[in-house]
Amino acid sequence: MDSDISCAGWKRRHFIAAALTAPWTLANAAAPRTILVVGDSLSAEYGLSRGTGWVALLQERLSQQKIAARLVNASISGDTTSGGRSRLQSLLTQHKPDIVVIELGGNDALRGLPLQMTEDNLAHMAQAARKSGASVLIVGVQVPPNYGADYANRFAGLFEKVAKANQASGAPFLLAGLVDGPDPARWFQPDRIHPTAEAQPRMLDNVWPDLKKLLR
Repeated sequence: MDSDISCAGWKRRHFIAAALTAPWTLANAAAPRTILVVGDSLSAEYGLSRGTGWVALLQERLSQQKIAARLVNASISGDTTSGGRSRLQSLLTQHKPDIVVIELGGNDALRGLPLQMTEDNLAHMAQAARKSGASVLIVGVQVPPNYGADYANRFAGLFEKVAKANQASGAPFLLAGLVDGPDPARWFQPDRIHPTAEAQPRMLDNVWPDLKKLLR
């Protein structure tokens, strides 16, 4: 009799403990996190078949690693940080992302826009995303050496600067290991600006470690 009562008590405590943890587990299973990518042609699959860009590969990796998350790719070819800034708030309202990945700035440099403008736009985007409750990942951008060493260094440094100043995470240069590796031409389309499909897995690998930290 006593053993039956003891056993019943143990089962009751076990059931209560399980019940307390179950809502958290079910809530997370039912509500995958949303990742919003706001980028330019490097993230918009310019010149590639649909579904072969690094953002599409990211969705595949999330599924393979059984991470419950959905991706919204709001990247537009040719977009600048000013363009991203102007449309971010509506994207935040519409999609309510948990993580915002900002991959912008390359077209700012190509158009010769002031560095301060790029910095201000990125900072505004990071602040708006954080205010909405999202974590932020700012992807690094670099320019070719023909822009001059001083400009190239200041441009590359502003992405990390903005990330630190706005409590955001920073990812390395999206094209690291491609433009500075052996035979870089093999990784790019004939325009020598946009990466090929073969380059996309390496681009994902450049973003993944820092993004995975936010997914934890």
